[in-house]
Amino acid sequence: MSVSSTEVLDALRSVIDPELGISVVDLGLVRGISVDATDGAVQIELTLTSPMCPLGPEIVAAVRAAAVALPDVSTAEVQLVWSPLWDPRVDATEEGKAELGIWD
Repeated sequence: MSVSSTEVLDALRSVIDPELGISVVDLGLVRGISVDATDGAVQIELTLTSPMCPLGPEIVAAVRAAAVALPDVSTAEVQLVWSPLWDPRVDATEEGKAELGIWD
């Protein structure tokens, strides 16, 4: 049985941005997930709130660990992407916007 990208995304909800205290999913930092059904390899495209984020390595490691902890995931690679730059008004979920105090 293969893991789905939705299951990976759900697992990533447990990864909290240490500075903001909000899930990387609710912040909209997860840009893409692909799963190779043949070998269970997961590729995650992730951005950070800032290219100069001092906790970037910690967040990347936590994302990788959350994905690898899933059954049927053999490996997980995290690629940082910077285009487009993170914009909480566009990228965050409604829950994330509420936690950030952004009201449309």
